[in-house]
Amino acid sequence: MQKAIIGKKIGMTQIFDEKGKVVPVTVVEAGPCVVSMKKTVENDGYAAVQLGFGDLKPKRVNKPMAGHFKKADVAPKRTLREFRFEDTDAYTLGQIIKADVFAAGDKIDVTGTSKGKGYAGVIKRWNFQRLKETHGSGPVARHGGSMGACSTPSRVWKGKKMAGHLGTEKVTVQNLAVVKVDAENNLIAIKGAIPGPNGGTVVIKDSVKA
Repeated sequence: MQKAIIGKKIGMTQIFDEKGKVVPVTVVEAGPCVVSMKKTVENDGYAAVQLGFGDLKPKRVNKPMAGHFKKADVAPKRTLREFRFEDTDAYTLGQIIKADVFAAGDKIDVTGTSKGKGYAGVIKRWNFQRLKETHGSGPVARHGGSMGACSTPSRVWKGKKMAGHLGTEKVTVQNLAVVKVDAENNLIAIKGAIPGPNGGTVVIKDSVKA
Protein backbone atom coordinates (compact mmCIF):
# COMPACT_ATOMS: atom_id res chain seq x y z
CA MET A 1 0.00 0.00 0.00
CA GLN A 2 1.33 3.42 -0.97
CA LYS A 3 1.59 5.82 1.96
CA ALA A 4 1.71 9.57 2.47
CA ILE A 5 1.03 12.05 5.24
CA ILE A 6 1.07 15.81 5.77
CA GLY A 7 2.89 17.29 8.73
CA LYS A 8 4.52 20.28 10.37
CA LYS A 9 8.27 20.63 10.82
CA ILE A 10 9.11 20.99 14.51
CA GLY A 11 12.89 21.31 14.35
CA MET A 12 16.17 19.41 14.47
CA THR A 13 17.70 17.46 17.32
CA GLN A 14 19.79 14.35 17.82
CA ILE A 15 19.13 10.87 19.16
CA PHE A 16 21.31 7.86 19.90
CA ASP A 17 20.94 4.54 18.10
CA GLU A 18 21.42 1.05 19.55
CA LYS A 19 25.20 1.28 19.09
CA GLY A 20 25.39 4.63 20.88
CA LYS A 21 26.07 6.66 17.75
CA VAL A 22 24.60 10.14 17.42
CA VAL A 23 22.00 10.46 14.66
CA PRO A 24 20.94 13.99 13.57
CA VAL A 25 17.17 13.99 13.01
CA THR A 26 14.39 16.36 12.05
CA VAL A 27 11.21 15.96 14.08
CA VAL A 28 7.93 16.31 12.19
CA GLU A 29 4.45 16.45 13.68
CA ALA A 30 2.83 14.13 11.14
CA GLY A 31 -0.95 14.05 11.10
CA PRO A 32 -3.48 13.13 12.06
CA CYS A 33 -4.74 13.58 8.50
CA VAL A 34 -8.18 12.78 7.16
CA VAL A 35 -9.20 11.54 3.73
CA SER A 36 -11.36 14.44 2.51
CA MET A 37 -11.89 13.31 -1.10
CA LYS A 38 -11.35 10.36 -3.42
CA LYS A 39 -10.99 10.84 -7.16
CA THR A 40 -11.73 8.02 -9.61
CA VAL A 41 -10.87 7.32 -13.22
CA GLU A 42 -14.55 7.23 -14.11
CA ASN A 43 -15.40 10.66 -12.70
CA ASP A 44 -12.11 12.57 -12.83
CA GLY A 45 -9.95 10.77 -15.36
CA TYR A 46 -7.41 9.64 -12.77
CA ALA A 47 -7.30 8.01 -9.34
CA ALA A 48 -6.16 10.06 -6.35
CA VAL A 49 -6.70 10.62 -2.65
CA GLN A 50 -6.98 14.05 -1.02
CA LEU A 51 -5.74 14.42 2.55
CA GLY A 52 -6.49 17.27 4.95
CA PHE A 53 -4.27 18.41 7.83
CA GLY A 54 -4.63 21.02 10.56
CA ASP A 55 -7.93 22.06 12.11
CA LEU A 56 -9.54 25.28 10.95
CA LYS A 57 -12.42 27.25 12.47
CA PRO A 58 -15.62 26.93 10.40
CA LYS A 59 -15.90 30.73 10.13
CA ARG A 60 -12.53 30.79 8.34
CA VAL A 61 -13.86 28.63 5.48
CA ASN A 62 -15.71 30.04 2.46
CA LYS A 63 -18.96 28.49 1.25
CA PRO A 64 -17.53 26.31 -1.56
CA MET A 65 -14.93 24.77 0.76
CA ALA A 66 -17.50 24.40 3.54
CA GLY A 67 -19.64 22.39 1.13
CA HIS A 68 -16.62 20.32 0.15
CA PHE A 69 -15.92 19.36 3.76
CA LYS A 70 -19.60 18.81 4.52
CA LYS A 71 -19.89 16.39 1.60
CA ALA A 72 -17.02 14.34 3.01
CA ASP A 73 -18.44 14.72 6.56
CA VAL A 74 -15.11 15.95 7.94
CA ALA A 75 -14.13 19.04 9.93
CA PRO A 76 -12.56 21.96 7.98
CA LYS A 77 -8.83 21.52 7.40
CA ARG A 78 -6.17 24.16 6.84
CA THR A 79 -4.01 22.21 4.36
CA LEU A 80 -5.18 19.95 1.54
CA ARG A 81 -2.88 17.81 -0.61
CA GLU A 82 -3.65 15.31 -3.34
CA PHE A 83 -1.78 12.04 -3.89
CA ARG A 84 -2.04 9.85 -6.99
CA PHE A 85 -2.00 6.40 -5.47
CA GLU A 86 -2.38 3.31 -7.62
CA ASP A 87 -4.30 1.54 -4.86
CA THR A 88 -6.83 4.21 -3.87
CA ASP A 89 -9.28 1.45 -2.91
CA ALA A 90 -7.20 0.95 0.23
CA TYR A 91 -8.46 4.34 1.48
CA THR A 92 -11.99 5.29 2.52
CA LEU A 93 -13.60 8.72 2.80
CA GLY A 94 -13.19 10.09 6.32
CA GLN A 95 -10.37 7.68 7.19
CA ILE A 96 -7.83 8.99 9.71
CA ILE A 97 -4.14 8.69 8.74
CA LYS A 98 -1.72 8.84 11.66
CA ALA A 99 2.05 8.85 12.03
CA ASP A 100 2.18 5.08 12.59
CA VAL A 101 1.47 4.59 8.88
CA PHE A 102 5.27 4.79 8.64
CA ALA A 103 7.75 2.72 10.64
CA ALA A 104 11.41 2.98 11.57
CA GLY A 105 13.60 2.03 8.64
CA ASP A 106 11.19 3.20 5.93
CA LYS A 107 12.66 5.17 3.03
CA ILE A 108 10.75 8.39 2.31
CA ASP A 109 10.71 11.54 0.20
CA VAL A 110 10.00 14.85 1.98
CA THR A 111 8.63 17.89 0.15
CA GLY A 112 8.49 21.38 1.63
CA THR A 113 8.90 25.06 0.83
CA SER A 114 12.48 26.25 1.27
CA LYS A 115 13.37 29.22 3.45
CA GLY A 116 13.11 32.59 1.73
CA LYS A 117 16.40 34.46 1.44
CA GLY A 118 15.09 37.55 -0.33
CA TYR A 119 17.10 39.25 -3.08
CA ALA A 120 20.51 37.59 -3.27
CA GLY A 121 23.64 38.12 -5.32
CA VAL A 122 25.24 35.58 -7.63
CA ILE A 123 27.72 34.35 -5.01
CA LYS A 124 25.04 33.42 -2.50
CA ARG A 125 22.49 32.32 -5.10
CA TRP A 126 24.65 30.40 -7.59
CA ASN A 127 27.95 29.85 -5.74
CA PHE A 128 29.93 32.09 -8.13
CA GLN A 129 33.61 32.62 -7.37
CA ARG A 130 34.57 36.16 -6.44
CA LEU A 131 37.41 38.14 -8.00
CA LYS A 132 40.75 38.89 -6.37
CA GLU A 133 40.60 42.03 -4.25
CA THR A 134 44.13 43.11 -5.21
CA HIS A 135 45.94 44.66 -8.18
CA GLY A 136 43.24 46.95 -9.41
CA SER A 137 40.27 44.62 -9.77
CA GLY A 138 38.10 47.49 -8.56
CA PRO A 139 34.92 47.43 -6.46
CA VAL A 140 33.47 44.50 -8.40
CA ALA A 141 34.73 41.52 -6.38
CA ARG A 142 31.22 40.11 -5.88
CA HIS A 143 29.72 41.11 -9.25
CA GLY A 144 28.42 38.61 -11.77
CA GLY A 145 30.82 39.49 -14.57
CA SER A 146 30.06 39.21 -18.28
CA MET A 147 26.47 38.43 -19.28
CA GLY A 148 27.26 37.40 -22.87
CA ALA A 149 28.77 38.44 -26.19
CA CYS A 150 28.39 41.83 -27.86
CA SER A 151 26.77 42.03 -31.31
CA THR A 152 25.89 38.33 -31.38
CA PRO A 153 23.38 37.53 -30.01
CA SER A 154 22.83 41.14 -28.82
CA ARG A 155 20.85 39.93 -25.86
CA VAL A 156 21.14 37.96 -22.63
CA TRP A 157 20.39 34.26 -22.98
CA LYS A 158 17.37 32.88 -21.16
CA GLY A 159 18.32 31.11 -17.95
CA LYS A 160 21.46 33.18 -17.40
CA LYS A 161 22.50 32.90 -13.78
CA MET A 162 22.12 36.35 -12.23
CA ALA A 163 21.19 38.00 -8.97
CA GLY A 164 17.55 37.67 -7.94
CA HIS A 165 15.05 36.13 -5.56
CA LEU A 166 16.39 33.15 -3.62
CA GLY A 167 14.38 30.54 -1.74
CA THR A 168 10.63 30.08 -1.17
CA GLU A 169 10.61 27.22 -3.69
CA LYS A 170 9.11 23.75 -3.64
CA VAL A 171 11.96 21.40 -2.70
CA THR A 172 11.95 17.61 -2.41
CA VAL A 173 14.66 15.68 -0.58
CA GLN A 174 14.66 12.04 -1.63
CA ASN A 175 15.54 8.73 0.01
CA LEU A 176 15.62 9.85 3.62
CA ALA A 177 15.22 7.29 6.41
CA VAL A 178 12.67 7.19 9.21
CA VAL A 179 14.60 6.76 12.45
CA LYS A 180 11.79 6.69 14.99
CA VAL A 181 7.99 6.99 15.14
CA ASP A 182 6.08 8.20 18.21
CA ALA A 183 2.51 7.21 17.36
CA GLU A 184 1.09 8.50 20.63
CA ASN A 185 2.27 12.07 19.96
CA ASN A 186 2.12 11.88 16.14
CA LEU A 187 5.84 12.49 15.75
CA ILE A 188 8.24 11.15 13.13
CA ALA A 189 12.02 11.51 13.46
CA ILE A 190 13.68 11.69 10.04
CA LYS A 191 17.42 11.30 9.56
CA GLY A 192 19.03 14.50 8.27
CA ALA A 193 17.59 17.86 7.26
CA ILE A 194 14.41 18.63 5.36
CA PRO A 195 13.32 21.81 3.53
CA GLY A 196 11.65 24.80 5.14
CA PRO A 197 11.56 26.68 8.43
CA ASN A 198 10.33 25.36 11.75
CA GLY A 199 6.55 25.34 11.64
CA GLY A 200 6.48 24.89 7.87
CA THR A 201 4.17 22.38 6.20
CA VAL A 202 5.83 19.29 4.73
CA VAL A 203 4.62 16.24 2.83
CA ILE A 204 6.05 12.80 3.59
CA LYS A 205 5.54 9.94 1.14
CA ASP A 206 7.11 6.67 0.07
CA SER A 207 10.46 7.06 -1.68
CA VAL A 208 10.30 6.62 -5.44
CA LYS A 209 13.92 5.37 -5.48
CA ALA A 210 13.83 2.96 -2.56
